[in-house]
Amino acid sequence: MRERLRRRWLLGVASLFALVGVQGGARAASRNPLFRGSGAPAPAAPDDATPHMVFAADGVHVHTLELLSGPRAPVLVHFHNQRETAVEGVPFARSLRDRGIGVVLVEYRGHGDASALDPTEEGLYLDAEAVLDDLARRGYGPWQVILSGVSLGTGVAAEMARRGRGSALVLTSPYTSIPGSLEVDSFDTLSKAPQIGVPTLVVHGDADDVVPYWMGAAVARAIPGARLMSIDGGTHHDLLEREPRRILEAIVALTHL
Repeated sequence: MRERLRRRWLLGVASLFALVGVQGGARAASRNPLFRGSGAPAPAAPDDATPHMVFAADGVHVHTLELLSGPRAPVLVHFHNQRETAVEGVPFARSLRDRGIGVVLVEYRGHGDASALDPTEEGLYLDAEAVLDDLARRGYGPWQVILSGVSLGTGVAAEMARRGRGSALVLTSPYTSIPGSLEVDSFDTLSKAPQIGVPTLVVHGDADDVVPYWMGAAVARAIPGARLMSIDGGTHHDLLEREPRRILEAIVALTHL
């Protein structure tokens, strides 16, 4: 049974590779195309989201959208899925801001306005560190920060949690690792999980046909004290639509632990 599920996962990843496409000859072959966005520029930011830009340690510019809720309020730093941009996270951010939690939506290299840049696992970590360093300079320490990621972004959020950059962690549809020919870009969350020492919420749909449910369950078991929230009938893209109140209230509860 487990081997059959694993084969289905590998087939799903293969289909994603086909969807994204291999572009740029040798350069594309050198990096995992799952990390690359759609190539389109980011849509215009809505009026209630403030665009912000910081620079990563290697000089890359990192775009964010901010919907903050005051200097003393907790801030959720959110890392989006592959082929998305920060704008897609605005409805989610509004719902949290209405509940007293500010949100910073990170748009890393290879996506949106930085779509021309070559994304790598380490590059995405540099982008995340730049955003968190900027928040720290502005007075938002790790004790105020909730780290959040969906699908591809769960690897970034988990690594930042392992580095002690936040006080809580939310992983939505996380994978154990990304299989492929390039081991350096594997985002091996499962091996890092025992080193994550903050309250963690794992949300996964039991009908996810992209990242199978057993992966989220495995990650939740491996993170000490993590809570697994299963969404009945949930697929890879509809969890908030199915259970918005339950998920949002669970995130808010992390700020009181």
